Amino acid sequence: MSIVAGVDFGTLSVRVSIFDSAQGRLGSATAEYPLVRKKDDPDHATQSHSDHMRALARAMRVAIEDAGIDGQAIEAIALDTTGSSVIPVDAQLNPIDDYYLWCDHRGWREAGEITSIARSRGLEAIDWCGGIYSSEWGFAKLLHWLRNNPAKRERFATALEHCDMVAAVLCGIDDPARVPRSVCAMGHKWMWNRELGGLPPDEFLTTVDPLFAGVRAKLSGDYATSDRIAGHLSSEWAEKLGLRSGIPIPVGAFDAHWDAIGAGVRLGDVVNVVGTSTCIMAISERPALIPGVCGVVPGSIHPGFTGIEAGLSATGDIFDAIARRAGTTVAELSRGSVHYRAGETGLLRLTWDNGDRTVLVNPELSGVTLGWRLTHTAQDELFAAIEGTAFHTRVILERMEEHGVPVRRIINGGGIPQRNAVLNQVYANVLGKPILVPKGDVTSLGSAVFAFLAAGAFESVEQAQDALCPGFETIEPDPAAAARYRELYAVFRRLYFAFGERELGDILPSLRRIAADARGGQSAGNAAG
Repeated sequence: MSIVAGVDFGTLSVRVSIFDSAQGRLGSATAEYPLVRKKDDPDHATQSHSDHMRALARAMRVAIEDAGIDGQAIEAIALDTTGSSVIPVDAQLNPIDDYYLWCDHRGWREAGEITSIARSRGLEAIDWCGGIYSSEWGFAKLLHWLRNNPAKRERFATALEHCDMVAAVLCGIDDPARVPRSVCAMGHKWMWNRELGGLPPDEFLTTVDPLFAGVRAKLSGDYATSDRIAGHLSSEWAEKLGLRSGIPIPVGAFDAHWDAIGAGVRLGDVVNVVGTSTCIMAISERPALIPGVCGVVPGSIHPGFTGIEAGLSATGDIFDAIARRAGTTVAELSRGSVHYRAGETGLLRLTWDNGDRTVLVNPELSGVTLGWRLTHTAQDELFAAIEGTAFHTRVILERMEEHGVPVRRIINGGGIPQRNAVLNQVYANVLGKPILVPKGDVTSLGSAVFAFLAAGAFESVEQAQDALCPGFETIEPDPAAAARYRELYAVFRRLYFAFGERELGDILPSLRRIAADARGGQSAGNAAG
């Protein structure tokens, strides 16, 4: 028997769960932290490192109490975070500024420049992240910070992903050169590729902007997969967390990647981690390029396979926005939606409210709803948005299958599928395949799997999954609804590519530019990658 702590840093809160290798989850707790948005700049989204760490300490102590154990019994702790959430730090790893959170898109211009120069110079690394660099990713965010904070540049020693920053702090590491860096984070968001020599070369980076001079060297560290140990818990943080000092901490990863592990992902599975956004995760035996898919990285998700990441830049965020505009809640709006029939609203929703992450990877797209009549309600729009996210997911899964990634099982993970049966049924009908939904809560379970590996409690990811992962509820597609959705999907697909890149592809970016001019040059909406 072994006891560990699994930690999941989400967009608005941190979840700490205490697991026993034989009994499963013993207890858990969450603690919130603020997200800073700006009304005059919808692309702005930041968080404080100190807020994160205070919340971690608070949640850990409550989780230990909830589990009814002595914190000294915990043998390892593993942590996943959002990403790409980037923080600039000084030579002692002290934060110089707040995190550019994953949903901060102020670097959309910088992302465009990186993409343009990478294509013109034939940079091979750009192909491995879908062919287009994103405003959600590390180099775009770092360049935006460097350009807009000239007074702080002198203190800049390196930039860290949240998962690497929190691991380094807990281990008492204060030398940038000794920081363990997650292959998951750096491979998917910073164009790091072991076979291509690591990060993109200095010559490319300085062509993008001379401010990148020396940055490649500053991003040094121990690049490793999550079956490696990042370090051991320092006495300072052991006291703050109520744990025993010296316990191992494995190299971290992104929340969606470890959510896929917690959901039981195996070869041939696709896991839709449906939350504020959707991350679509799969593993493959070998790396292969997939155009428009934002990451193919050996060693991510599962250290023994190639991790594949795609997704939608907004899902739950769209549902929440629809409810907020109607002055109600998603739960209230959802009442009665179980009676909706496939396509009955007459609305078709392109869910680009936060841009397109996959497969167009276009930061200048915005949400579109077609078919409005005077009698339509917010509930109609919510149902159409659920359908739209399912249609967009089908576009992505078809792209993956076209390039050799089998889709045998579809697992709906994340928080929303646990409490929204309508979404799961719509996805089954649209995708034409059964949807598997974990019977239990899998949040922070993936972290626990890697904590158990660090503690030596299990010999493999699969052995830990067999012991800890819950079974599935299966939602079968309804034949009549699936047939109607095949017809509607053909319309959606035409509109998706027409508005996204073909004959109408300039309309939404033009609206964005006009709005930005009207705001006096401020960003006019959320860009995405």
